Amino acid sequence: MASNAVVLPPEIAVSAVMPCLNEARTLPLCIAKIKQAFTELGIPGEIVVADNGSTDGSREIAAGLGARVVLERRQGYGSALLAGISQCKGQTIVMADADDSYDWATLGDFVRKIDEGYDLVMGNRFLGGIEPGAMPHLHRYLGNPVLSAIARCLYKIPIGDFHCGMRAFTRSAADRMLLRTPGMEFATEMVINAAQAGLRIAETPTRLYPDKRGRPPHLRSFRDGWRHLRFMITYAPDALYLVPSLFMLGVGFVGMALLSSGPTDIAGFHVGIHFLALSSLLTLLGANVAGFGILAKALNASRCAISPQSAVGRLLRIFTLERGLLAGLTLAAGGLAVNGAILAQWLARERGDMPETVHLAFVAATVLVLGINLAFGSFLLYMAQEHE
Repeated sequence: MASNAVVLPPEIAVSAVMPCLNEARTLPLCIAKIKQAFTELGIPGEIVVADNGSTDGSREIAAGLGARVVLERRQGYGSALLAGISQCKGQTIVMADADDSYDWATLGDFVRKIDEGYDLVMGNRFLGGIEPGAMPHLHRYLGNPVLSAIARCLYKIPIGDFHCGMRAFTRSAADRMLLRTPGMEFATEMVINAAQAGLRIAETPTRLYPDKRGRPPHLRSFRDGWRHLRFMITYAPDALYLVPSLFMLGVGFVGMALLSSGPTDIAGFHVGIHFLALSSLLTLLGANVAGFGILAKALNASRCAISPQSAVGRLLRIFTLERGLLAGLTLAAGGLAVNGAILAQWLARERGDMPETVHLAFVAATVLVLGINLAFGSFLLYMAQEHE
């Protein structure tokens, strides 16, 4: 008796995604290695080629070899991968280049690490080995190590190779990483966002081989290096804003406190009005930069939640628009009152010179400006918090 049961295709376990821009020479080799890896793992998988505008027949070659081709008109490494990842059906996604510089036959190493419970598995070329000619000396001994060291310092992520192009992650991790950058900085964004989202990250040794495309690479050393560095610095507001601002505020406050009543001698050096002007400038700059930093953290809260136990977290917990206005107006009123008293004294002296009040007037003017900045900044911070 014939069965009428519908046979459903097996659920795809792993998606292999490759960004592609004129990779006709190497695509067949990469696709063959991926298929062999799927066979060895004994799992159903798919190959997704994210084409970024190829003109050499890459799309037709990929489709003819059984890959699913996703077209992305926006140029850029990140744009292509975002398009490809969005169309992947597997619960585990493995990404690498289509130039055979990474050995797709080792796909199973990444899948097994994901099966151990990790959300993101990074390849590490410095542990796995770099074949002669596979990486320019500038990248191998300066660019990659320095950029990775900066990222580790800023974000406290113990990853040795932030820019390895072969990596794996789960479907749920892809959703939580909130990836959006279009260029080569996509590689850095993935690691940073994964760490900030609290995902479990691991590394596995990965060997890098010379690519076999027979043409110059798409990578541009200084342009793309700057894009990585720009992203890392922009989304590290503590280092970019708060640390410098605290230094400037500290020096500025100390200088104004020492010189508010007039010149003084410190360690045999005469310190006068010029140093007070510098202290005032540092105080105002420090306050402005600190305000930028707090605003940046509020704007970045959707990507990296502010810890309630951090200094900024505690500040924002008690901060309200009304309290900010009250503090700002109080400072402004205090500065205005001191300057008003100096004005009254000047009028009482029939508008004569009063050199003894110059230092105090400097400090009062600084406090007045701080208060006004705080009052207006409170509205801006309130707006940022409302849009989190």
